[in-house]
Amino acid sequence: VIKCKAAVAWEAGKPLSIEEVEVAPPKAHEVRIKIVATAVCHTDAYTLSGADPEGCFPVILGHEGAGIVESVGEGVTKVKKGDTVIPLYIPQCGECKFCKNPKTNLCQKIRITQGKGVMPDGTSRFTCKGKQIYHFMGTSTFSEYTVVADISVAKIDAAAPLDKVCLLGCGISTGYGAVVNTAKVEPGSTCAVFGLGGVGLAVIMGCKIAGASRIIGIDVKKDKYAKAKEFGATECISPQDFTKPIQEVLVEMTDGGVDYSFECIGNVGVMRAALEACHKGWGVSVIVGVAAAGQEISTRPFQLVTGRTWKGTAFGGWKSVDSVPKLVTDYMARKIKVDEFVTHTLPFDKINEAFELMHSGK
Repeated sequence: VIKCKAAVAWEAGKPLSIEEVEVAPPKAHEVRIKIVATAVCHTDAYTLSGADPEGCFPVILGHEGAGIVESVGEGVTKVKKGDTVIPLYIPQCGECKFCKNPKTNLCQKIRITQGKGVMPDGTSRFTCKGKQIYHFMGTSTFSEYTVVADISVAKIDAAAPLDKVCLLGCGISTGYGAVVNTAKVEPGSTCAVFGLGGVGLAVIMGCKIAGASRIIGIDVKKDKYAKAKEFGATECISPQDFTKPIQEVLVEMTDGGVDYSFECIGNVGVMRAALEACHKGWGVSVIVGVAAAGQEISTRPFQLVTGRTWKGTAFGGWKSVDSVPKLVTDYMARKIKVDEFVTHTLPFDKINEAFELMHSGK
């Protein structure tokens, strides 16, 4: 058993608490990882807020991490002690019907136990002050050591800087993949990106790499425009600057609508606007943002009857074990940006400050 520091969420709506936790050794088909770096994501904040119906407390959150394998359980063959890895919140077992289907990346092998905050055998590897602590998204990267299923880990280039590539565990991969895998944006396309946070910037980067000729960024926070343009946005607009709905503005700006739109916020009203900003006959809108539980999307069926397509994406459609090492390789070859997404680097015990920076849009 390893004793180490972790940021424990004891209850919903309260700040994280840095505690000494005990991390049990990995059982069969499990891997214990020393986490070197982790990022914070709105999904962590969503669960911490208490709005997540799958949220269990007390829990160790975090799902964008990178580290080194400390030890492996019986039967683990894909990774060994000392390997550099990224934990995966969407695993890839290679055996379930989802993994065998090229149309999806949604491996279901451990979905039920992962959603309940436990390892595949139904138990936790974390204890603190004598209490069992739940796992989160199969990863729990807000701990100096964590235990994950062996299908939830990708071995990556040992030379990769872990304080950067941890971002490939969720946000960057999600936005980039939404463009190249889900939408399949073609050269010369016109694209609209709603929400210019980390995921939105990754979408813009993907659109630029795909050869889009016009990339319109949409956000009410104008201090995000300069960064969006660095990533490839050709122009940025705020819905607050217009009296008419933003979809009507975009349809007028683009002679009938955009070829592709991406919703990167998780707001069902914006999802509707993103669909209705698409061009009749061929426009495709991809929902990337995660809306709160119980919310519903709406539009007039005529929008779809007249040739628009509404799609969604999870982790950018990447089959995780196969794809994350390749994304790291692409980053090392400077084909995709990662460093540019990092705004602040803080010591682990300042993790609550990191959440404050995220909530303030900084």
